[in-house]
Amino acid sequence: MPSPEWIPRVLASRVREAMVDTPVVLIHGPRQSGKTTLARRVGEPKGYHYVSFDEDAVRTAADQDPLGFVEGLPTRVILDEVQRVPRLFTALKLVVDRERTAGRFILTGSANVLLVPALADSLAGRMGILRLHPLAQCELEEVRPRFLDALFAGSFRTRLRLRLGGELAERVVAGGYPAALARRTPARRRAWYRDYVETQIQRDVRDLSRIRSLDTLPRLLALVASHSASLLNVSELAGPFQLSRQTIHDHLALLEGVFLIQRLPPWHRNRLSRLVKTAKLHMGDTGLACALLGIDAAAFRRDRSMLGPLLETFVLQELQRQAAGQDDPVKFFHYRDRDRYEVDIVIERGAGEIAGVEVKAAATVTERDLKGLRRLRTAAGSAFTQGVILYDGEATIPFGDCLYAVPIRALWEKP
Repeated sequence: MPSPEWIPRVLASRVREAMVDTPVVLIHGPRQSGKTTLARRVGEPKGYHYVSFDEDAVRTAADQDPLGFVEGLPTRVILDEVQRVPRLFTALKLVVDRERTAGRFILTGSANVLLVPALADSLAGRMGILRLHPLAQCELEEVRPRFLDALFAGSFRTRLRLRLGGELAERVVAGGYPAALARRTPARRRAWYRDYVETQIQRDVRDLSRIRSLDTLPRLLALVASHSASLLNVSELAGPFQLSRQTIHDHLALLEGVFLIQRLPPWHRNRLSRLVKTAKLHMGDTGLACALLGIDAAAFRRDRSMLGPLLETFVLQELQRQAAGQDDPVKFFHYRDRDRYEVDIVIERGAGEIAGVEVKAAATVTERDLKGLRRLRTAAGSAFTQGVILYDGEATIPFGDCLYAVPIRALWEKP
């Protein structure tokens, strides 16, 4: 495997496409996920000049005179970590409106501008927004992602694959951040993740928030890690802290704003009143979650029951990372009804195609494991394309009526 920093990214083709017809292209995602490397790799061969707002002098100049700063920039430019200069967005709008040149600016940001309406609205209709996640397993294996296409086409073939076994736990623990994966030992990776949390909170979270004391956030993040893949329960999360439910809500929004966590919304249709409409809480990366919890691959091997929730998060992350390269919009949800039938991941593609994915750490699948997918199939009706149980087994097994059990490694391996 090449150095993680230089692995080709699934998102690269969509960035290049956006540069052809969009004045501003924003690549946003967590810090250290590879945004700068990707922006420079697609931009610098085409003559883009690189400017970083992590440099104090540059950030001060842009903040004091945003319009003058933008007007003085070269014709094509990469502006790195733009969330650190919020006033810049209005200046970019004025310059773009004056002369709409496709691919004029490539921006990167470590905060989700979609959660800061004033920033997103200022460039509405002028900016293409693309999300870069940490590395996907298919990227690490340098394999073109095909799983989502197979899922919606119903084209899984009956075949045998080797079980991942202990390797599965190692992949979950390693996570997907390039700088962490570049470390040679699991202990050094864990140290990187712990330092990363401290850096994120002291830099990007502080930039987004007026909260004076950020001491609660690392503890809250560790608590979220222990609840990853669970229904969001703010009262339970507030329990260890002397904080109100609203304050916990605000803290979760901050952590979500810098991509450390995510809330997975429920899939529902208004006519289906028996569906539970509570979001699920997931960590943004399982390597980060395991480091915060002090879990290594050996711990998973000793107690495989610990693996289930984080494996669900791992699969969600892999699917979202692969979806970044899809032409049609792909949305992710979970399903749960009041009879407690549930599906871990519901995927909606394009004009309403629905597929379901259940995740199981075991090496066998039974008819009982399919109950949630069958309930989802009924609820989705004709929009339902296929349901899959991803498990750590060897065989792809058809269960009839568009339902399959598929080995987890099929997520990133060639069909």
